[in-house]
Amino acid sequence: QVQLVESGGGLVQAGGSLRLSCAASGRTFSNYAMGWFRQAPGKEREFVAGIRWSVGLTWYADSGKGRFTISRDNAKNTMYLQMNSLNPEDTAVYYCAADSAGTIGVVTPRNYDYWGQGTQVTVSP
Repeated sequence: QVQLVESGGGLVQAGGSLRLSCAASGRTFSNYAMGWFRQAPGKEREFVAGIRWSVGLTWYADSGKGRFTISRDNAKNTMYLQMNSLNPEDTAVYYCAADSAGTIGVVTPRNYDYWGQGTQVTVSP
């Protein structure tokens, strides 16, 4: 059974940084695509960043380009999202997700099969 567990959220001032982690278990994820999404109150869930686990190929939403970096550690079966230069518009619950089809570039939530429970990120002005 696939399990994704996020951690690393919290409260940070504008301009600060956070690193989110997603511990993955239950499968071999080498052929998966993994992604980070976020959902702010009253808004739809939106794509943030994705990575093809096996080759480390990455893709980003415009909102995070130049500020966010997605990565993975094969030995720890963990994915990360390093977020720099945070602003209040980044406030949301952040979710990690796994796409068993391994599609590179996928950005729509319905393409992802498995989801974590989410971690809250709050950026104060």
